[in-house]
Amino acid sequence: MVTSYRDLKVWQASMQLAESTYHLLGRLPPRSGWALQQQLERSAISIPSNVAEGHARDSTKEYLHYISYSLGSVAELETQVLLASRMKFVAEQEADDLLAQADEVGKMLRGVQKTLKARV
Repeated sequence: MVTSYRDLKVWQASMQLAESTYHLLGRLPPRSGWALQQQLERSAISIPSNVAEGHARDSTKEYLHYISYSLGSVAELETQVLLASRMKFVAEQEADDLLAQADEVGKMLRGVQKTLKARV
């Protein structure tokens, strides 16, 4: 039974994605640039934060809104990881692993979105 956002599998998976992103950030070379690092950090944090905030809202419509924000942040994170990979700031395998995690979180979010849309 879900009594808190912390019980949600999608929140748990997105927290793991954020943690994996932080591990990646710690290995980025200084030349990768502060802006890319900051954007990676912000998008990774945004995903579970929006799941939590949406779950705490009073309406399904608002929850859907925050799930949409989380999906947008997944797309941002994927784009930033792809850029870091193309610029050779991270190893291709490391980028692929993070992208696979992001893809799984995106699928979970779309599942939540579909369920919520059926309620509206």
